[in-house]
Amino acid sequence: MPPLSDELTLLLATYGYWCVAGIIALESVGIPLPGETILVMAALYAAATHNMDIALVVAAASAGAVIGGNIGFWVGRHVGYPLVLRYGHAIGLHPARLKLGQYLFLLHGGKVVFFGRFVALLRILAAFLAGTNRMPFPRFFIYNLVGGIVWAAVFGFGTYLLGDQIQRLFGGVGVIGLVAALVVGVTAATLFLRRHEARLQLEAERALPD
Repeated sequence: MPPLSDELTLLLATYGYWCVAGIIALESVGIPLPGETILVMAALYAAATHNMDIALVVAAASAGAVIGGNIGFWVGRHVGYPLVLRYGHAIGLHPARLKLGQYLFLLHGGKVVFFGRFVALLRILAAFLAGTNRMPFPRFFIYNLVGGIVWAAVFGFGTYLLGDQIQRLFGGVGVIGLVAALVVGVTAATLFLRRHEARLQLEAERALPD
């Protein structure tokens, strides 16, 4: 195993479920930590040594994902949004565009929060972006809860049953998907917004008059 894996294995052996929950929670807040890696390694460790219960590994991962996501949302709502509101004009985010971002997140934020669990970059940023764009908390909470549990179950139980093949499968798909999504998504979104920004801003104003 590479040095990082050795360090994570030592953390698992020492702190067990708390290590899984803690690292995943911090990643979900917005700190770039290896949340998916620690979940996969914990499942492999449980399968190889039986010193950890896989059901409790998944429960710890789910709890960390949900709690960390809620904290990340709070940080975005109470720190990220005021900063963008005050300084966003410096990068072209005037009030109409801020409202447009909130409107788009109102429409599609659930998809970002749920599916973002399975993409490394979005897993770190989704909760913060949801809070910054003032996604309604009850809606965020549901998608964050379901997304966290499904993600933890897929990678936790999947790795326990299939070994590290699931990490290779989803890891490769995740990297390829992230690159493709960034290129295609940014290009498509830029073209779409240029053509329809005025209309979408009017819709956002009607939907969010305050």
